[in-house]
Amino acid sequence: MTRRELIKQTLAHKGTGQVPYTIILAPESNALYGPKLIERYGNDLVKKEFEAGRLSLVEAYSLAIGNCMLYVNAPWWGWHSYPEDYSTEEAPTLLPYTVGYGSYSDSFNHWKYLRETFDAYQLVTIWGSHFEKAYFARGLENFLADIAGEPEFAARLLNMIIRKNMVMLENFLVSPDIDGVLLGSDWGTQRGLLMSPQSWTNLIREGERMEYELVHRMKKDVFVHSCGKIDAILPDLCEIGVDGLNPVQPECMDLAELKEKYGDTLTYFGGISTQQILPNGTPDEVRRETRRVVELMSKNGGGYITAPSQEIMPDVPYENLIALIDTAKEYME
Repeated sequence: MTRRELIKQTLAHKGTGQVPYTIILAPESNALYGPKLIERYGNDLVKKEFEAGRLSLVEAYSLAIGNCMLYVNAPWWGWHSYPEDYSTEEAPTLLPYTVGYGSYSDSFNHWKYLRETFDAYQLVTIWGSHFEKAYFARGLENFLADIAGEPEFAARLLNMIIRKNMVMLENFLVSPDIDGVLLGSDWGTQRGLLMSPQSWTNLIREGERMEYELVHRMKKDVFVHSCGKIDAILPDLCEIGVDGLNPVQPECMDLAELKEKYGDTLTYFGGISTQQILPNGTPDEVRRETRRVVELMSKNGGGYITAPSQEIMPDVPYENLIALIDTAKEYME
């Protein structure tokens, strides 16, 4: 079974006896640990393709350590300029101007090369896709105030973002070499949602549903990234079609409860603490905690992808990172 096939089986909650893993470094850690991981784990093919410039550093270390999912970039869009001051407390009257970036032909060719050369599941990662995109324009405090006091403007801005997203998603999802999309919007703090569940339902839920429906219609999988305690909206996410949930922070959500309540619908992707055990534990403690989380979250038919609860930051000692990778590998044997 290829690594891509293993992810597909895991998303379908079909136990295979193996637990896939995907361990990614934060941008600040790429130069610190990436070359070491390539040297330690990389086979001749990965090293050759990296040296030839056909693989990025992230792709190369990801393939070297045996990640089952390969994060890839896609053409997307961003804010270009603002027709009025968006930093004021008062809600603007006009929507921002936007600009697209990236090359479809370059992306499609690269994804095809990766598919023909390696066996990983290819996941397009779109960080700041919806709610975050809105508060990147207004600032977090201002946009939360908009949600509470100017919901009509908040809805206009969020709906505009979804319209742009839908076009961009359809443009790259036609590629047969993409397997899934990760849409990122941090809705939570470690105490609860950044807004009321009712505001999330009124302003955000429908746009998310439209995106997930499009992704599924084009035969791809939906991953959602949201930090924090978001259990209040997990029933909604299950209902509107999320396949995989990331990063599953154990500091603020009970892993056993998540597995019990939603483990037959959601595949969890994360859960190994980057706040406590990975930066502060010993390698032995990392190994024990990794085994505990994997065995808890992968029981009853699978539905778990081994990963830290955030990307690996520079405060995680190299020895702990190696302990995490090597323990994750045990469940692929």
